[in-house]
Amino acid sequence: MRDRPPPHPNQPIVVWFRDDQRLADNPALARAASSGYPVVCVYVHDPEPRHGRTLGAAVRWWLHESLRELDGTLRSLGGGLVLLRGEEQEAILAFVKAIRPVEVCWNRRYSLAQRQTDASIKSALEARAVSVSTFNGHLLREPWKVATRNGEPFQVFGAYWRAARQDICPEPPRPSPDALRFFRVPESARAQAVGLADLKLQPDTPDWAAGLRETWKCGENGAQERLRHFVAQELDGYATNRDAMARDATSKMSPYLRFGNLSVRQIWYAALAAAQAEPLASEHLRKFQDELGWREFSYHLLYHFPPLHQENFRRQFDAMPWRADKQALRAWQRGMTGYPIVDAGMRQLWRTGWMHNRARMVTASFLVKHLLIDWREGESWFWDTLVDADEANNPAGWQWVAGSGADAAPYFRIFNPVLQGRKFDPQGNYVRHWLPEIHRLPAASIHAPWQAAPDQLAAASVRLGETYPRPIVDHQQARTRALDAFETLRRQHRDR
Repeated sequence: MRDRPPPHPNQPIVVWFRDDQRLADNPALARAASSGYPVVCVYVHDPEPRHGRTLGAAVRWWLHESLRELDGTLRSLGGGLVLLRGEEQEAILAFVKAIRPVEVCWNRRYSLAQRQTDASIKSALEARAVSVSTFNGHLLREPWKVATRNGEPFQVFGAYWRAARQDICPEPPRPSPDALRFFRVPESARAQAVGLADLKLQPDTPDWAAGLRETWKCGENGAQERLRHFVAQELDGYATNRDAMARDATSKMSPYLRFGNLSVRQIWYAALAAAQAEPLASEHLRKFQDELGWREFSYHLLYHFPPLHQENFRRQFDAMPWRADKQALRAWQRGMTGYPIVDAGMRQLWRTGWMHNRARMVTASFLVKHLLIDWREGESWFWDTLVDADEANNPAGWQWVAGSGADAAPYFRIFNPVLQGRKFDPQGNYVRHWLPEIHRLPAASIHAPWQAAPDQLAAASVRLGETYPRPIVDHQQARTRALDAFETLRRQHRDR
């Protein structure tokens, strides 16, 4: 950053909030607060970006709630959040022209489209004699700082995480600024701003977000509450309990990370502090850190190998004979496949905007392997319905399950949904919660209702094909079909 004269009250510094909607441990905000210049806080919403992806419906719902809380917090400090609507570069440059700031600060983004947008905006601002400062507010390690001995990006998680952990030591999280001095935005610039309702982020008719409102407390305060609960109640035992689908044993911090209501550094250090304060088994802390490592690895892939949501990482999968079956896809989306563990996961997703991690793997495997439907169909559905859907984790996870991604699951690993249910939901409580139409079935039958005796079905008021569907595909036949398809693909790649 170039030398400049002392701060002047008519020269503000702009903080451009993006996926970092918090005050604590926000490097861009910290830079602005310490600069001596009055601060303007801005958020830009582009409803139909020319580059990059349009936000999914569940993410838009969370964004509305998160922005509302962020604005309320800033107002309590004497300021507020200026909301702009439109193409990002046009909106930022027009606003900068109106208020003439000395500097614009933001925390970095990592998809190719986002990086190109940010580079273009930075060049345009600097051409107008406005300084730009950017920071890492989203990851433990920047994607370009972890590489193989040959300087190449990693393509296997285990090798990546071993290298990344060697000197991980992230910078300790910073508290919220002690005080913020806000700039009085002139009326000419305020005319460019819009109200939160003008962003049209919330569902209207029908209002499908009741379950989301019941499930989540969005924003920074909700994130801090969830983090405190997790490290106090669930971290000790995490490695053992995280796959128990009926338990609240996962962190559920993914949407807060998605929107930056919480930083990964805050989570990392909170877990370390909890481990030091209690006789916590190291395996639980390490397993939780490994899950944060998977998130880091996904961003590593996003940065080095775009675009993850459009192209197979392993290009031999371009020849995969996916099936176009709209009826089967719709049954999967609605949670009506006839396999209770799959259907329970899909209904949890629709109701809450979130799904247990084990259910994510089972439902994704069912779509791409039992139904042989392109993983991109599933990724797109999750993108629209998950409150934690982001540019990196969502496609990286889907490609891992499909076998087309980096460090992917072997193509021959085809989850048996009945066995998965019996192993990770042995009493059937997860299924009972999300599938009330079969909740009276005994545990021995609930994961395979079609195998239940007629008297059991009658006692539970279950009429297969009427109150609950029969399986839309036979497991063994589907497994054979998938293995044949993958074997054909493997031979074609080998013979090239």
